[in-house]
Amino acid sequence: MANVLVVGRGGREHALAWKLAQSPHVQAVYVAPGNAGTAREFVNVPIDPTDFEGLIRFAQEQNVTLTVVGPEGPLCAGIVDAFRQAGLRIFGPTREAAQLEGSKVFAKQLMRRAAIPTAEFATFDDPDEADRYLRSLGDVPVVVKADGLAAGKGSIVCDTPKEAFAAVDLIMRQRAFGDAGERIVIEERLRGEELSVLAICDGRTLARLEPAQDHKAAYDGDRGPNTGGMGAYSPAPMATPELLEEIDQRILVPAVHQMKRQGIPFQGVLYAGLMLTPSGPKVLEFNVRFGDPECQPLMMRLQTDLYELLDAAVDGRLDQHPAIAWDDRAALCVVLAAEGYPGKYTKGQPITGIEQAEAMADVKVFHAGTALRDGQVVVDGGRILGVTALGDSLPEAKRKAYEAIRLIKTPGGWCRHDIGDKALRWLVDQGR
Repeated sequence: MANVLVVGRGGREHALAWKLAQSPHVQAVYVAPGNAGTAREFVNVPIDPTDFEGLIRFAQEQNVTLTVVGPEGPLCAGIVDAFRQAGLRIFGPTREAAQLEGSKVFAKQLMRRAAIPTAEFATFDDPDEADRYLRSLGDVPVVVKADGLAAGKGSIVCDTPKEAFAAVDLIMRQRAFGDAGERIVIEERLRGEELSVLAICDGRTLARLEPAQDHKAAYDGDRGPNTGGMGAYSPAPMATPELLEEIDQRILVPAVHQMKRQGIPFQGVLYAGLMLTPSGPKVLEFNVRFGDPECQPLMMRLQTDLYELLDAAVDGRLDQHPAIAWDDRAALCVVLAAEGYPGKYTKGQPITGIEQAEAMADVKVFHAGTALRDGQVVVDGGRILGVTALGDSLPEAKRKAYEAIRLIKTPGGWCRHDIGDKALRWLVDQGR
């Protein structure tokens, strides 16, 4: 029997721990540091994800047989390298391989070498040169991206040259994202539907997961600033079998092969954030971990033993693992956010109604920004909960998720009300 350690504190980590605990091979699940939800279901460990020595010591003391890392920060800082050097089994990419998310410049250059479709781009380490380039483009909408990690907020969509110059100034001169803004990527703005396609990789073989669609913008109709994600659903009906085959052959497989050619075999979750443009799917970004909140509906639908799947990836034997099995039903996740998010928000407000929501059939409330205070669940982050439901159809999953979220109360708490509507519009447009 296995002891498993999940590293992280968000909704993604709660979902991973929940699914791993369902394996008959797993006897104990630890989450470091976890949240109020993981504290109630598993064992929280008060060790920060950046404390590699503390995590390694705990894994050794508790005979942890597999560690699964949720957030990108520890991956990009080298947690996998540290665990492997200590002789511990861990699922995720090495520090070098995690550059695929940790450096926008690295990722764009890799895509260029592998002929992976993506937006036209240029990179800069001098803000004055970036300004000159923008002037040469004229009145063309662009996206300005900080090279490094910026908590999902380092990509600024610019409709006008004035906005683009302001983005360069904010990132490179004002250093709004610190060292992440030492270099930037300026790329053409792509238009279309966004799609998230994730795959489990073992360095040579990949097993693609069901497609999902995230909702990054804060408010209904994709208005407002970008967030860490306000909701997601799976499957995404616009991801037809033909489109997924194209994504496999033109994006996922070439990325894995190019990493191997560069001497950096990729093991972990390869997450392709795509834009479905009129000329085909193009990569907006690569991530190197499960998406949040895409992970929540994916784990609701996953029928394959997650422990066996990740165990096979760590051992490099995905080619021997059976095909991944999925619940045919749709899953939809709505994020309950704190008042003021994605700006400043207050912590400590009580949250009630979670038990009533979870009493609904096929509903699971995944905790993200929560903590326990004297036995009471309270707000401890901007994105508080991921209320996730299964339904025989996407409209049914949406109805259940919103019915459940209405049962949950916290002062100033709010959510988007249109999660899943893009898929429903697409189905109408297609006459389905």
